[in-house]
Amino acid sequence: MAVKSDEVIELLYLKEEENVPVGQAEIAAEQPGTDGLLQKMAADGLIAIDGGGMVSLTDVGRTRGTRIVRRHRLAERLLVDVLDLGSEMMEQGACSFEHMVSQEVTDSICTLLGHPTTCPHGKPVPPGDCCKRAARGVVPLVLPLADLPCGKEARVLYISTRHHDRLDRLAAMGLLPGVEIRLHQSRPSYVIQIGETTLAIDQSVAKDIFVRQK
Repeated sequence: MAVKSDEVIELLYLKEEENVPVGQAEIAAEQPGTDGLLQKMAADGLIAIDGGGMVSLTDVGRTRGTRIVRRHRLAERLLVDVLDLGSEMMEQGACSFEHMVSQEVTDSICTLLGHPTTCPHGKPVPPGDCCKRAARGVVPLVLPLADLPCGKEARVLYISTRHHDRLDRLAAMGLLPGVEIRLHQSRPSYVIQIGETTLAIDQSVAKDIFVRQK
């Protein structure tokens, strides 16, 4: 029942983003078997149903919807950017993710991804407390190599790119997840040191390499 109510709240939240009014009939068509559920959700203060059968989120329901959509869109970013999954698997995984993950895990994933502001479809990711802390100047633990300050050391966590030839080239150079690096310069190219080896890469590659500062 909780999953079903979350799906109704998510539907209402998405329609609200588009400024599209929603009635009980539309919800029943998209989420079958929710007639009795809507009355219960209204009694719980999550939604409001007017005399014409139009349904809207209350402040409590909207807060819950924000969290659901935040989890869903962060999951999409994780599945696309890190795991490089296709759109169908991305959507299936994100739908499961939004019902299972705690707030703490969600914020950890957001931090890992560098506090993305949009999902792969370009829709906004509602910010969380971790995003607000980052906006106040807290240096994120995980960031693209392109954002690592010169002179800093870091460990490569993952490489997010759709160019498999680029992955092969980086692997041949020894730039793999788990290696320790030091950034010497960022202009005109990024010069990094891996052990006794010095490499130069361009900005487009540096943006695909995600590291954790030491």
